[in-house]
Amino acid sequence: MQAVRDLAGYDRGLYGSNPMSRRKLNELDPSFKHRVARQPGGEGIRACFGCKACTAACPIETVEKRYDPRKIIRMALLGMEKEVLESDFIWLCSSCYGCHEVCPQNVKFTEVMFAIKNLAVQEACVPAGLTGQRNLLKERGRLYEVGDFENEKRAKLGLPSIKEHPEDYEALL
Repeated sequence: MQAVRDLAGYDRGLYGSNPMSRRKLNELDPSFKHRVARQPGGEGIRACFGCKACTAACPIETVEKRYDPRKIIRMALLGMEKEVLESDFIWLCSSCYGCHEVCPQNVKFTEVMFAIKNLAVQEACVPAGLTGQRNLLKERGRLYEVGDFENEKRAKLGLPSIKEHPEDYEALL
């Protein structure tokens, strides 16, 4: 077989630079969906039949038209491991659970997204921004620096000052 074209609509630019426009079947990993399903929360991925109820309920899809929860699951089911794990879209899920509530198959898409994100982290496919946030948490114990200015405002309100405790973050990990 020469190439897979228009597999579930992915060669039309929906996910960046046409990942499926010249994908060969032997480049797909049919075991990927099973690896997702073995992750905590990923069990429901195989129940999806692509009804698109999750996409209709998704607040991110209304802002970012290229984001489509159903297509992320479809890509995972097809074995498009690299495209799924390296995609910026998997990090856009707001975890609002709207998809959870409307899914007729009880796929629990938000939980599936956590499973996919965990696999992405294991494969070192993490956006630079998240790596930066992790580093800030490690260094400061919080994402935003709380300095003298903020603590002076807190003192005026009768609130205790906030001190950075990065060791608390380390203990949580």
